[in-house]
Amino acid sequence: MSLPSQVRIVEVGARDGLQNEKAFVSTADKIALIERLADCGLQSIEATAFVSPKWVPQMADAVEVYSGLHRKPGVRYPVLVPNLQGYERARSVGVEEIAVFTAASEAFNRKNINAGIDESIERFRPVMDAAKSDGIAVRGYVSTVLGCPFQGEVPLSDVVRVAKALHELGCYEVSLGDTIGVGTPAKARAMVHAVAQEVPVSALAVHFHDTWGQALANILACLEEGVAVVDSSVAGTGGCPYAPGATGNVASEDVVYMLQGLGIETGVDLAKLADTGRWLAGVLGHDSNSRAGKAAVIKNDAAKA
Repeated sequence: MSLPSQVRIVEVGARDGLQNEKAFVSTADKIALIERLADCGLQSIEATAFVSPKWVPQMADAVEVYSGLHRKPGVRYPVLVPNLQGYERARSVGVEEIAVFTAASEAFNRKNINAGIDESIERFRPVMDAAKSDGIAVRGYVSTVLGCPFQGEVPLSDVVRVAKALHELGCYEVSLGDTIGVGTPAKARAMVHAVAQEVPVSALAVHFHDTWGQALANILACLEEGVAVVDSSVAGTGGCPYAPGATGNVASEDVVYMLQGLGIETGVDLAKLADTGRWLAGVLGHDSNSRAGKAAVIKNDAAKA
């Protein structure tokens, strides 16, 4: 299959990227990050998560972050919600798009949310009903699609079943996540191909962590299967609090650079994005994980000198 002419990047740095950071990032810096990302041309920016501060302390200021945002017209700012309580908190500050999540791994679900796959889906059924009633768009995440830190291999049939269930419940888009970054291109391609037999490929997104350095290759394999939505995180920030050993998400700068090289339109200004990645690395106090971001910064600085 030919490559898509356009790819929508879902920037997850402000939520998935920051949730694993040890030092608390200030509310002002989170807001600044999201607004900078919007100025880079990104049109889908996951803003925060309305989850228990006990489990994810970094997201304790979700209400303040979302309330403080100067939202740019035409940009979507979805938030993660785990249950009806989280949904109601999100709606109280005007959230217009949410995301729900589960895993294709039975063991991961039990370690993560103390529930099996089917039970986890039942838990957010009330959220889906409320969202439908309120006219709120819902995105679905399926994690551990190519491997689990607790059970190892994840049956492809489970990935397909869970993705199909989310789509049938009303998720307009289902993001397929390699949470621990163990996937390789052939496995990623086979996984997307299998899911696309039950869920339209136009409703699929991919979400790769770069633990084993395969994320870009995996994304390309999935683009060749017709996927045109990619999750990524500025400066390659992230990891998963419940997935031992998982490193950051694929870096948005690296994805944009690759897509530009393929002649695929993203609407994202790479120079601005790289500068945002450098700024974020400064806020976090550690180096950016984006190779393209670092190279672009050097090039930009040289051009200004």
